[in-house]
Amino acid sequence: MGRRRSFLPRLRRRNLGGYEIVVSPPERPTHDESAQAHHNVLIVALFAALGGMLYGYDTGIISGALPKMSAQWGIGHRWQEIVTAAILAGAVIGALVGGTLSKRLGRRKTIFIIACVFALGVVACSLAVNQWMMVACRLFLGLAVGGCSQIVPTYIAELAPPRRRGAMVTFFNIAIGVGIFLANLVSVLAGDAFAAGDDWRWMIGIAVFPALVLAAAMLRLPETPRWLIEHGTVGKARVVLRRLRPNRSIAVRETLEIWAVTQQERNDSRGGWANLRQPWVRPALLAGLGIAAFTQLSGLEMMIYYSHTILGDAGFDAPLVTWSGLGIAAVYLICTAVGERLVDVVGRRRLMLILIPGATLFLFGFGALFVVTDHPGRFLTLALMLAYMACNAAGLQAVGWLLGSELYPLSIRDRATSLHAVALWGSNLVLTLTALTTIDTLGVGPAFILYAAFNLLSFVFVLFLVPETKGHSLEEIEQSLREGTFLPLRGNIASHVSQ
Repeated sequence: MGRRRSFLPRLRRRNLGGYEIVVSPPERPTHDESAQAHHNVLIVALFAALGGMLYGYDTGIISGALPKMSAQWGIGHRWQEIVTAAILAGAVIGALVGGTLSKRLGRRKTIFIIACVFALGVVACSLAVNQWMMVACRLFLGLAVGGCSQIVPTYIAELAPPRRRGAMVTFFNIAIGVGIFLANLVSVLAGDAFAAGDDWRWMIGIAVFPALVLAAAMLRLPETPRWLIEHGTVGKARVVLRRLRPNRSIAVRETLEIWAVTQQERNDSRGGWANLRQPWVRPALLAGLGIAAFTQLSGLEMMIYYSHTILGDAGFDAPLVTWSGLGIAAVYLICTAVGERLVDVVGRRRLMLILIPGATLFLFGFGALFVVTDHPGRFLTLALMLAYMACNAAGLQAVGWLLGSELYPLSIRDRATSLHAVALWGSNLVLTLTALTTIDTLGVGPAFILYAAFNLLSFVFVLFLVPETKGHSLEEIEQSLREGTFLPLRGNIASHVSQ
């Protein structure tokens, strides 16, 4: 940790925005102070992460509901792709709109609006009378999914202390896993996976209740200090930090560092989207947007959406398909929780480099089974699918949203996190719209070997372009961009931290 301490004074001594920031070492907090601050941050992160649970449930429930509504309305694979992908198209739009709203209204108010859209969207979907209406309603619901994925990780990251930021932001990923698990549990309770009927309506509609809880919670939770300082309310920011940090000296120190960076941002800012063209922010954009795309191109979300369809077409009977979907969701949830425990210990970059090769190998094996034989063993097929899910969920998925919340400097954070969500949902949309068609055209085996190749490409991308951010404040990460010490192969910020 000595190397890290040498990096911090260098940041404090710099002339930021025309202001010399000199801060004495903070007072050591007592155990009770640290425990209370951790409790306060945990409450904020858990309630905000409800947005992730809604995202997971509303995108995951389609796997169990789609065969039922398809049987009722008599629609084939192409319409199934369109119905499934409609929410993703809405998510792209929602991600762009969410960035503008969070910039103008604040993170807290934006999440409140998103919660209301969630509530209205799921009620509308549950009342759809045909595939056309369902597409329109899921498009509207997607606005909330995209906005949520853009703003909730940022909200948590801007409130969490640096040492716990990875774990706190990853609550969002865990909540997604909880939502997907609950969606599959509801599918099990609903019975026959392929029977026509109206039970899919309550499967979708019950998500209105957590949406209302999230809306109510956001009326009480605080705004982020970074947004408050950016809008000239330094005193309110210090009050928020005082509730979320162990003692006054730590809160004051962090307030001053945020304020100093904000001053520099105002001096350097070109205004609006033009800030994204500044050369010094490009490494962050490249790393963040690339990871966003690979979280989807790696195939995990597509596996969740179409697990019932893929396993059904592979010869699994209806009860086994339903229980397999629940198993997939359980593995996703457990391994995301494991990733949450590891991101602040192992590190973001290292965790991905360890687990992506496993995901690649298992997905390749899954595809190879279908190349070798038309009727692979059911349990070997499921075992490979679950092993891939475990590696992907604990690695690439656990880190993808986290990096999007911490890589981008304050001057571009709202718009960059919007682009991050757009890259994620855009790649998800392309994959979802083409998945069943690709499987029908190439066959199950070659299609999944293709997705394994995307996993291999993600490993190469991380190796050369993604830095380690473990243990650094958002201000330190920004300063490393300005100093040119961000790129992995050129002495990035990981060189300043004890690994």
